[in-house]
Amino acid sequence: MTDPSPGSEVGPLGRDLRVEIEKFLASQPSTLDQKIMANTVRDLRKAFDLLKQVEGRAKVTIFGSARTASHDPLYEQTVRVARELAAQGWMVITGAGPGIMEAGMVGAGREGSIGVSIVLPFENEANEIIAGDEKHIALKYFFTRKFALTKASQAFICMPGGFGTLDELFELLTLTQTGKGNPVPIVLLDVPGDTYWQQVGEFIESQMASRGLISGEDRALFFTTNDAVAAVAEVTKFYSNYHSLRFIGNKLVIRMQRGPSDEELATMNTRFAHVVRQGLIERATAHPAEIRDNDEPDLARIALFFGDPAKYRFGFCNGPSRPLKVFFDGQFARITFDRARKNGESRVGKTFVDSRQLVGLGFEIGVEFRHDRSASP
Repeated sequence: MTDPSPGSEVGPLGRDLRVEIEKFLASQPSTLDQKIMANTVRDLRKAFDLLKQVEGRAKVTIFGSARTASHDPLYEQTVRVARELAAQGWMVITGAGPGIMEAGMVGAGREGSIGVSIVLPFENEANEIIAGDEKHIALKYFFTRKFALTKASQAFICMPGGFGTLDELFELLTLTQTGKGNPVPIVLLDVPGDTYWQQVGEFIESQMASRGLISGEDRALFFTTNDAVAAVAEVTKFYSNYHSLRFIGNKLVIRMQRGPSDEELATMNTRFAHVVRQGLIERATAHPAEIRDNDEPDLARIALFFGDPAKYRFGFCNGPSRPLKVFFDGQFARITFDRARKNGESRVGKTFVDSRQLVGLGFEIGVEFRHDRSASP
């Protein structure tokens, strides 16, 4: 294989990539398999190059039907929610096609839009909002397109759609449920009088939850609303103080914009003593692994010794109405939210932490799952 261009560096992972490609070529793959491999690598390279352009910007992906007409209330709702998020600094990622995808870009405007097309006989051209923009790419495969649509987003809004939309939604829920994806706000949005997501929710309840095919807490992985204002609030409140989370060895590090006061830290240690294997929840500075990776070293953070994540669970408050519950299963985190708490009554899932006891903490904490086994605490 050719050497990298002058000035570039290939580390251990780059060498691993070379080895795997060489093994693939040495296995005498068929022409079709070579085509699939080449197209996949090309798609991923294009996706990485695209997302590198918008690093550091908050991004929300909007899924929905390509067949929704511009006069449809769902189209107008999508424009509304995208416009409001863009006004608050969010970029909008869509599939760059017509319908809901176009509506999201109308709301965000060309400067605030990122498009990831799929090469199809009936959906080949990007919509006029993003066509010709450097923030638009066209990919060969659906699976690489879904990767590009989800990799860098901090939130997702799903509008009603067909097979493709439901495929995107249920893969997103599966990734979140199993801990393979970052826990993020997932909003199912329609309009008043539309029962699309209500009926999807009823199917999940009657055919999945009731049979034990998902857990009761899994129903709280998403938030359903017909109000664009509520959808925007669901996204923005998640990140009002929380930034990200990382495991370093047996330590859990939570990063946030504003660190806890002495009183808040004492309250946290009282409330969450049962999840700390040894020591206390403490303020922390960036770990050498975080500094090495330039992984938000300047943010405030707290850390706790968590021990074996397969045996313990913990919860942190994500606002007075949404206690955050994290259930650990093996090496992967499962995150659920009690999103609909009203007058002290939980209407969705179970309440692991009574949020009323945590209002005084002033924390708005969500979770980004990242498991780093290469660094020790």
